Amino acid sequence: MARAVSNKTKTINTVIAGTLGVLMFFPILWIIILSFKTEEDAVRAPLEVLFQSGWTTDNFSTVQARSDYFRHFSNSVIISLGSTLLGLVVAIPAAWSMAFVPARRTKDVLMWMLSTKMMPPVGVLVPIYLIFRDTGLLDSRVGLTVVLMLINLPIIIWMLYTYFREIPGEILEAARMDGAGLKEEILYVLTPMAVPGIASTILLNIILAWNEAFWTLNLTAANAAPLTAFIASYSSPEGLFYAKLSAASIMAIAPILIMGWFSQKQLVRGLTFGAVK
Repeated sequence: MARAVSNKTKTINTVIAGTLGVLMFFPILWIIILSFKTEEDAVRAPLEVLFQSGWTTDNFSTVQARSDYFRHFSNSVIISLGSTLLGLVVAIPAAWSMAFVPARRTKDVLMWMLSTKMMPPVGVLVPIYLIFRDTGLLDSRVGLTVVLMLINLPIIIWMLYTYFREIPGEILEAARMDGAGLKEEILYVLTPMAVPGIASTILLNIILAWNEAFWTLNLTAANAAPLTAFIASYSSPEGLFYAKLSAASIMAIAPILIMGWFSQKQLVRGLTFGAVK
């Protein structure tokens, strides 16, 4: 029997949720406002910025003319999609083996994989940089795709393992009795049943790869620079160009925000897959 919730409790929860939502969204809102201001107006006091300054769209045209936004955008798309798809190729068989092949230390292996995300990236920057330099992968899309795949691989495997564990093993046993081999079992039985979970995994890892800044700034120069490097280019020794930096930030986050907005139902469905029996 569901517990009744009073109107007062609902009102308090609504106010709290609304306040938290405003606080979380305010930095993005302020960046949007600054992107339509001149550099002189952007450094004024907040009330002056809102009520005593004009509006302009010159920052966006200046940013595009100076930095070639679409080249950085295409790099971000290729690197984020490529690293995610490459990660799935490795993670789906790995998650299948952990979920359906009995092993004593499966949970220990998963915890060890996840613990690698806790290591500071700067701790392995030098050896990876030297490997990339000697193999010709420095400032290349291929190199960044491989690095971001390896970085996010523990999360991909962990999420897919959770989804696969919710699929009854009897279904796979029935497929084996019908003559399905390992390839057919993974491609035609397991994968279609876990589509919501796989979709949410893809969306989450695209976001993670899109927002990755440390490796993209240290392993690229010009040719493979994604949108994170595009934003960083507006920080210079002469100071920060707040208006242009805000415009560049909006141009960089707008695609991923739009994707997240239109796919939020699928993302929530996938993240809650198997949570309710």
